[in-house]
Amino acid sequence: MNINKLPQAKVLKLADEITVEQHQSSSKTLVQRPDLGMTLFALDQGEEIKKHSSSGDAMVNVIEGTAEITIGDEVHTVREGETIIMPANIPHGLKAVEEAFKMLLIVVK
Repeated sequence: MNINKLPQAKVLKLADEITVEQHQSSSKTLVQRPDLGMTLFALDQGEEIKKHSSSGDAMVNVIEGTAEITIGDEVHTVREGETIIMPANIPHGLKAVEEAFKMLLIVVK
């Protein structure tokens, strides 16, 4: 089983698989391999993942709420149901500005 943190062969809502903790960010790793990472994140309003870079392309799919995502010097507002790709080796960061948010992060190396 490659994705063992979620039930298999069952319809589910990803937003229900992680909770927003007050004044915190939380994560749930679904897959962690050298070439692929899949992680659910929940960030309370005002919480952030500071700017950093990754050796792989990172796809963020916001599954609940709204995120402010900075890629290089450009800031993007990404809302529930929207996706953005953060290219490899370019500094990026995320912040819950307007409200708490949840996302699925997929990193491909």
